[in-house]
Amino acid sequence: MLNIHNLSVAFGGEYLFEEISFRLNGGDRVGLIGKNGAGKSTMLKLLAKEMPLDEGAIATEKNIKIGFLKQDIDFEEGRTVLEESYQAFSEIKELELKLDEINTALAERTDYESDGYHQLMVDLNDVTHRYEILGGYNYQGDTEKVLLGLGFKREDFNKLTDTFSGGWRMRIELAKLLLQNNDVLLLDEPTNHLDIESIIWLEQFLRNFTGAVVIVSHDKMFLDNVTNRTIEISLGRIYDYNKPYSQFLVHRKEIKEQQLSAQKNQEKQIQQTERLIEKFRAKSSKASMAQSLIKKLDKMERIEVDEEDSSVMNLRFPVSVNPGKVVAELNGVSKNYGPKKVLQNIDLMIDRGSKTAFVGQNGQGKTTLAKIIVGELDYKGDLKIGHNVQLGYFAQNQAEYLDGNKTILDTMIDAANEKNRSKVRDILGSFLFRGDEVDKYVKVLSGGERNRLALAKMLLQPFNVLVMDEPTNHLDIKSKNVLKQALQSFEGTLILVSHDRDFLQGLTDRVYEFKDGGIKEYLGDIDFYLEQRKMEDFRSVEKGDSKKEDKPQEKNKESDYQTQKKQKSLKNKLSGVEKKISQLEKQIADIDHDLLMDYDTTIAKPNFFDNYEGKKKDLESLMEDWENLSEDLEALD
Repeated sequence: MLNIHNLSVAFGGEYLFEEISFRLNGGDRVGLIGKNGAGKSTMLKLLAKEMPLDEGAIATEKNIKIGFLKQDIDFEEGRTVLEESYQAFSEIKELELKLDEINTALAERTDYESDGYHQLMVDLNDVTHRYEILGGYNYQGDTEKVLLGLGFKREDFNKLTDTFSGGWRMRIELAKLLLQNNDVLLLDEPTNHLDIESIIWLEQFLRNFTGAVVIVSHDKMFLDNVTNRTIEISLGRIYDYNKPYSQFLVHRKEIKEQQLSAQKNQEKQIQQTERLIEKFRAKSSKASMAQSLIKKLDKMERIEVDEEDSSVMNLRFPVSVNPGKVVAELNGVSKNYGPKKVLQNIDLMIDRGSKTAFVGQNGQGKTTLAKIIVGELDYKGDLKIGHNVQLGYFAQNQAEYLDGNKTILDTMIDAANEKNRSKVRDILGSFLFRGDEVDKYVKVLSGGERNRLALAKMLLQPFNVLVMDEPTNHLDIKSKNVLKQALQSFEGTLILVSHDRDFLQGLTDRVYEFKDGGIKEYLGDIDFYLEQRKMEDFRSVEKGDSKKEDKPQEKNKESDYQTQKKQKSLKNKLSGVEKKISQLEKQIADIDHDLLMDYDTTIAKPNFFDNYEGKKKDLESLMEDWENLSEDLEALD
């Protein structure tokens, strides 16, 4: 589909990446990863032909349609959500206008036997046929499905787009992109404005997409669930493997270890050869042998170990003072925005040392309640903040509060006090702002750099309760891991608003789901919440299927026995399939290793490619069997 050859991009005389090549094929779902500033968004703009090439070429197949989800969007005011979404079907909308014109002309004319009337009938047939081929009778239903999947409600469809926040407008743009029937999708941080339910829906959509997808995302779980290939941009080079993110990291580590081992062996060989050269040089009879060894050394291709950009920020959240046992207590708290009731009669107690996650669809009140707790919004009801509580608040748009006309250093000095002003440079250094970088103006920083600066600035204020609203937006994966470790080590109280499942895993001990003005408590981490939600969804389906059953019936013992028998049989089959999968995966991994170490010898084996592809197909078939058996077993459970 796309062939990228010797691509180079430079800014200010320095290469962002140099002479990189790769190819995109149908079915490729690529996770494009790298640190902030590595060139990921630039790469997407180049692939979308929104930026001119410095060097190299990008060749595309004829009539390829490329869809690009950017971070900055521009809507025409005055359209409803549906009308804006229908812009994805420009040709269908043009055909609808033509059909209206033809039908109007036919209704007005009475010269049924004329050539003109006959031509109108021919045109009507042609346009109707084209309209049908393009899906003209289905596009409205398809649009509604996608909008519902991305979290919109039916009552939102006829509201004007300019009444929605930037995050919801981004969802409309994503909906248009998914509806356009593109061959290639380029998605820049598609999950940034989505809640957990919408992310799960998008994962399923992308897994079923038959074209090529390139995704820039810092959501590790999203990448693992969607991608089948990873391209990392690091220090101007790319590392490209047909594996999702987590498997890529393991494979990359193994390769580096092999390179280090091979380099070590080569060094021993070089040292031994150099000793022989020194020894033979002293004897005239061995001089020719010494020269031969020197030539051999000169021709030897030195093994290089892949460079890795391993710089990460150093983060720790100190607790100021020890607060009382109850940090915050809410009774009957409500909040309306005009006629819209966001929160109704919320009762909530936050204990000292607890780590709490707020989750749920956007617009359900998570950020609103966080702002109420930190005193940024008025409300109805009672809120009591505990003894000695010092609140630290990281807002969802915290980076926007930074003054773009200040330097990084001035931003920190102005926020510091007499006690910590002398530590400003040390704090900035731990957040990767070193040397002359502290003199950069805030307005030239990337989104990730601004987030890091906002985190650094927050550390200048004392706190023992930390309220964070989507702190991972714009942070790269390494920075997110550092932030997560710091929050896990934080000895104070944490309230975290986030849609990032991987980030939330093992970080909180309770989850509150926000829905329809209320909250529901789940005593566990995000995995427990998602598991419970699946069970609830399944029960709601069961209830819908069995409305005629007004009274619970006694369990049939024979039925129970048969169910247990089926469960045992399915478990045995599942165990057998898992064993076969494990064996095949090991065989394929061994072949991959052989290819890496000695490609020519490995492919020279009889029927190599047939056997290799056969194993992959067998593995794919076994995975399908595993999935079907798991679903059957889950249904019985």
